[in-house]
Amino acid sequence: MSTTTTQSQFKREILSSENNEKVTAILQQNLVNFVDLALLMKQAHWNVVGTNFRSVHLQLDEIIATTRDGSDELAERIATLGVSADGRSATVDSDSELQGYPEGFQDVPTTVKHVADAIKTAVDTLRASVEKLGDLDPVSEDLCIGIAAPMEKHLWMLQAQEV
Repeated sequence: MSTTTTQSQFKREILSSENNEKVTAILQQNLVNFVDLALLMKQAHWNVVGTNFRSVHLQLDEIIATTRDGSDELAERIATLGVSADGRSATVDSDSELQGYPEGFQDVPTTVKHVADAIKTAVDTLRASVEKLGDLDPVSEDLCIGIAAPMEKHLWMLQAQEV
């Protein structure tokens, strides 16, 4: 006996089938980016060294919390639309748009640059998603806007350290 539940058992008719497929694909791309972003930032958090280490170390924890909240909201919206969200490591590895994080300890400026670049990629995808979602599903559009705002603030705060 299989314990796997099929999508059709949870399918909700919130959107037309065509729109549902497009919306969940857009949300899924953001989900894998955000799962990857949280992992990347945790790697940075563990391996940042040098002047201002502590403040960047703590700042990364704040960003990670925001990122994890965003990924949870994305996954739950996908599930609300009757599709299984996929945050498995193999899916994240194959589908994420983020660049990999370097191995080993990284000084503060290098850490800030890599993390800022990764957040920028994730935010760019969110913003592109907002444009696509407007006519398809205003609720998902609003969700992405709400996730983008605090991530853009985190990006600004990181970029202010690069000056």
